[in-house]
Amino acid sequence: MQFAPVLHAEWLKIRTVRSLPGTLLVLFAVTTAFSAVAGVDNASDPDADLLFTALSGAAVGQIAAISFGAMAVSAEYHDGALRLSLGAVPQRGRWFAAKVTAIAVPTLLVGLLSAVAALLAGRAGLGDAANGLTTAEQVRGVAGCGVYLALMALLAAGLATLLRSGVATLSVLIPFVLVVSFVIGGAAGTATDFLPDRAGQAVLQQSPDGTLGPWTGLAVTALWAAAALLAGAWSLRRRDA
Repeated sequence: MQFAPVLHAEWLKIRTVRSLPGTLLVLFAVTTAFSAVAGVDNASDPDADLLFTALSGAAVGQIAAISFGAMAVSAEYHDGALRLSLGAVPQRGRWFAAKVTAIAVPTLLVGLLSAVAALLAGRAGLGDAANGLTTAEQVRGVAGCGVYLALMALLAAGLATLLRSGVATLSVLIPFVLVVSFVIGGAAGTATDFLPDRAGQAVLQQSPDGTLGPWTGLAVTALWAAAALLAGAWSLRRRDA
């Protein structure tokens, strides 16, 4: 079977499972709302990173992106759905590539739209302080935010394929993002700069203060996502449906 009809079928699955489009809507809403609140809260802080403030909602929105990637895969492990999918598409690698593409593209598009809305909301909250942002910084932040959210969804998709469970994936990734990076991160030194979320969020900062720059940080997150997808593909090939 050609790739295009497989991709179309996977997109139809995602579109017709009501919770999945709803998760993308949540991604847009929380990213925008939290950026608006952060803008107001930091408008008078002279030390605030203006770009990160305006896009800080992505730190919350990534939870929705992770949930989307995990649920889109875990749905295949309910009621024998994976057997039906692989019965229709025996080439497991082609099916997995289509599934990953069907996850990545809508997450990227919604992520970019969310980043634009968040930036506008954050700038409104910052008021005159937002004039300190250059056009190049804002373009980089919006583009990087969209890519970052898509990569986190793919990281979750790969891990869900490996673990064969959305619940297990969310139980690992969400505490990891919320606890390890934000609670332990400051005390663990520069090693935490290479964690997938902290590395990727460097692209959201006006002046990254860690080991990695904006694009090198995003590249590290891409490596994490690629590793998870490779592990998931290996598991899919080796284990029974």
